[in-house]
Formats: sequence, C-alpha cells, structure tokens
Amino acid sequence: MNLTIHKDKQALAEAAARDFVARVAAAIEERGRFTVALAGGSTPRTAYELLARDHTDEVDWANVHIFYGDERSVPPEHEDSNYRMSKEAMLDHVQVASVHRMQGELTPEQAAKSYEEELREFFGDEDPPVMDLIMLGIGGDGHTASLFPNTPALEVTDRLATENPVEKLNTVRITLTAPTINAARAVTFLVAGEDKSEALQQILEGDGSPQTYPAKLVQPADGPNWMIDKEASLRLS
Repeated sequence: MNLTIHKDKQALAEAAARDFVARVAAAIEERGRFTVALAGGSTPRTAYELLARDHTDEVDWANVHIFYGDERSVPPEHEDSNYRMSKEAMLDHVQVASVHRMQGELTPEQAAKSYEEELREFFGDEDPPVMDLIMLGIGGDGHTASLFPNTPALEVTDRLATENPVEKLNTVRITLTAPTINAARAVTFLVAGEDKSEALQQILEGDGSPQTYPAKLVQPADGPNWMIDKEASLRLS
C-alpha cells in the first residue's frame, strides 16, 4: 500500500494534480498516449480545476484519452452527471485526444454494454484493457466507483463494465467492474474529510469483507495509491 497524508483537502487536490501531470508525461514517453478513468466527487473536481488552470502547459493534452469509472443514470447535461462535472471543471478548458463517457441517458443495461464495447474497441487486443490511471474516491459506506456494499456488481468478474442496482439509493448505476479497475497500471484513491475516516480505517485496517467495504476489492498489481487528507486519517493507527 502506498499512502500519503496531506494537510487539508486543497493540498490533497494539488498533490493529485501534480501526480496526474507526472503520470501523463511518463505514459506518453513510454507508450505515446495516456489513458485515465476519472472519478466523480468534490476532491477530484478540485484537482481537475487545478489541472486546467495551473498545469495546462505541463500536459500533452493531445495524447490524453478520458474514460470514467462510473456514472449515474442521468443525461450528460444533468447536474448529477460525473461527465458534466469533469467537463465543467477541466474538459471545457483543454483539448484532449478523446472523451469516452458512459451514456447515462440510456438504460443502465444498454449503457454498460455500450461502454464495454467502446473499451474493447479502443484497447483492441488488451483483455482486460490496461489503463494508465484509474482515479477513485470512497463513500462513507466504503463504496468506490459505483461498487456499493452488498450489490450485484461486486460479484461480476466477466464484464468490463456493468449496471448495478443500488437499492438504498433507489437507482441503478453504471460502473467499471473490480477486475477492470485492478488491471490498471495505477489506481489512485483521493479521500478527504473526517466523514470518510471511519470507512477508510475499516478498508485499510479492518477485517470486514469486501461485500461490506467494496473498496477492498481494489487490489491492482502494485497496490493502490492512497492520497488522503489529515481529517480522513484521524482513525488510522
């Protein structure tokens, strides 16, 4: 496990932006492109805004390809759309090579199937696709992407993306599956706030199951990178 603790949410976002810049440069030097799945949430949003405002000239945006870890069942212009958030924060201000959004306006089943097809078309022979970076957060219940506790998607191992009924939210989300996330070259969690501290402690140090704390399913080959603020770290031993 790779863990860094930052003094506050702003410092965390700034560190995440710098990390993004470094990973873009390394990937493009090695493979000629950078592929990233973006996360929703307020902490990633701040990082995206910083990238578009303070680091524009440090990123070869023309070779950056954007994907998403999950999406709500809403159209792209909806205020709850992860795509809309990333567009307003970053994508409206830089010119990337391509953007591959999850089509939340379709039925969740159609959206997941379509996204899986899009991933396979883009990554070709890579099975599963290997993204350079997948950015994630966690919820106070231990979920990540749209892998929520005790939901069907936690058991899906033969799909790249899947629909996931979340009964407690009375909705169906679209999400990358755990095997797709774990295939990435790097997975980085951004976690801020005391309200995440209990879940974070259980994920990193507790003995609960991944069914209860789905972020425990995220186990890429080199281990996940945890970038957290001081408030989120309060319960860690």
